Amino acid sequence: MKKHLVAALSFLCLSAACSSGTAPSSDDQSEDSVFTLAFASCANQYEPQAVWTEIAKTQPDVFLFIGDNVYADIYMVDGKRKKNPAQSKERFEEAYALANAIPEFAAFRKQVPLMLGTWDDHDYGANDAGKEFPLKKESQEAFLDFFEFAEDDPIRQQAGIYHSRMLEDAGNRIQIIVLDTRYHRDPLNMNPQGRPQNKGPYLPVTDKSKTILGLEQWAWLEQELLKPADVRFIVSSIQFVAYEHSWEGWGIFPHERERMYRLIGETKANGVVFLSGDRHLMEISKDSGELGSEVPYPIWDFTSSDITRQFTPVNEGNTFRQGSVVRDTNFGEVNVEWADALLQSKIILTARDREGGILNQQKIQLSELQH
Repeated sequence: MKKHLVAALSFLCLSAACSSGTAPSSDDQSEDSVFTLAFASCANQYEPQAVWTEIAKTQPDVFLFIGDNVYADIYMVDGKRKKNPAQSKERFEEAYALANAIPEFAAFRKQVPLMLGTWDDHDYGANDAGKEFPLKKESQEAFLDFFEFAEDDPIRQQAGIYHSRMLEDAGNRIQIIVLDTRYHRDPLNMNPQGRPQNKGPYLPVTDKSKTILGLEQWAWLEQELLKPADVRFIVSSIQFVAYEHSWEGWGIFPHERERMYRLIGETKANGVVFLSGDRHLMEISKDSGELGSEVPYPIWDFTSSDITRQFTPVNEGNTFRQGSVVRDTNFGEVNVEWADALLQSKIILTARDREGGILNQQKIQLSELQH
């Protein structure tokens, strides 16, 4: 880890809450002009997870665990797996303990300088659950323990797990905004006709009073986007750009998706890239306004999910898709290659397979992500 980034972790923790965790010494490591972030989602604690060894090879400055980090709603009963909503805080703790006991993950966790994350439905406690889930406070406590937030951290008094970090790298500022798409989310709108072919079971929510983030988180997000930063990664457990599949995603609440675009525009927040999980596939999407959204500039969404998946074909369309789509074990690597002229810097999105091979790679000029 680069010395200037270590200093940033110590002194530039600008967020609703700061997690504990000591960054290792970097006295023997040289500085360079590349910032590396890795991320993954959907890690069933009952499955082998050898891919952590490949993730470690990217030597990320930051790792983001962005949902379904464990499956608290999957139990082993008489040697068989059963799915049922989590019933107690102890169930969450048990699931996280199993994750921490996976040798490859335990070794990776000791290596990575900073690990941040959010939850999705299964680590939150129930499939596709939102604000109605009765154990969300207990789930939050277990989540914060797993990510080693300090006992006196303000996030433990907050409703939901949204938080942010501001890092300095090579004299530039990288903001990581971690959203909570569960704690305050209103119920979904089921399709009364069931699932169409190659589609999910949901219809768009038309009541514009319904929300994904809730009022307090939206207000917090606005303040975060007003902070000066050169590159911003917005972490959403569910996909932001792609929505034609009719599974969970921001497109199920179209007014919330459009609100995000407006907010990025109104705050003049440059350099935004979304990172998402949930879908048990890898794809990279870019919204340039193809389906009518008023985007502030092209908005990219890099989806990586999951790390315990076996190959199956993908039979769903995505107007915004860039490059290939793969349903198999995968993880995401993001490199920011700084240039002397800031806007000539590049953000490189690389999807990797279980052996570290490249599944998809897209390069973004920072100058493209400006108002």
